[in-house]
Amino acid sequence: METPRTPLAEIHARIAKACAIARRKPEDVTLVAVSKTHPAERIEPLLEQGQRVFGENRVPEAQDKWPGLRERYPDAELHLIGQLQSNKADDAAALFDCIHSLDRPNLVKALAKAFDKTGRRVPCFVQVDVGEEEQKGGCPIGELPALLAQARGADIPLAGLMCLPPQDIEPAPFFALLDKLARDSGLPEEQPLGRSMGMSGDFETAIQLGATHIRVGSALFGARGT
Repeated sequence: METPRTPLAEIHARIAKACAIARRKPEDVTLVAVSKTHPAERIEPLLEQGQRVFGENRVPEAQDKWPGLRERYPDAELHLIGQLQSNKADDAAALFDCIHSLDRPNLVKALAKAFDKTGRRVPCFVQVDVGEEEQKGGCPIGELPALLAQARGADIPLAGLMCLPPQDIEPAPFFALLDKLARDSGLPEEQPLGRSMGMSGDFETAIQLGATHIRVGSALFGARGT
């Protein structure tokens, strides 16, 4: 009898298929397993299966869950995918390996100070408000060049750009827009800017439109609280 595939194996198969269609390599797409709201005992099976990159929404929740997990899995990588308050910058700089939600000038200043304190310079994605939805956070498109220049001037490593398309609207145009913004915003001396975009319901579309990091939660863990 064939052994049933785990959700993680199924996601990897879907990533590989989407990459084949886009003529990309699966290893060029980083799967961020969104473990927000899920307890450590739900996360550990994925660690046992080899998943190493995880995303959390809130600094305090990550502080509660991850020290013990990291003792057992020291190579685990933790990404902050939720909005970051400036007064949590020190904690975020100490705990996370990547931040996906840099979106405003005062946060650039707070993170630069935090990085100087900790001696860690954590790569950051600049979140872009591609759908003009203020409630989601994100830098307005017209202010993106200035924010990127400020981040570069503050010696913040730029991993790329991130977006959350509007719900219940076809996401492809928004992914294509972020891809174009990332291409237009890179500097010749830098690595090409990454694109953090795509979630459980649309990551295949995001991969075909240039995603380098996809944030998948429910397809791996099931609905929240289940």
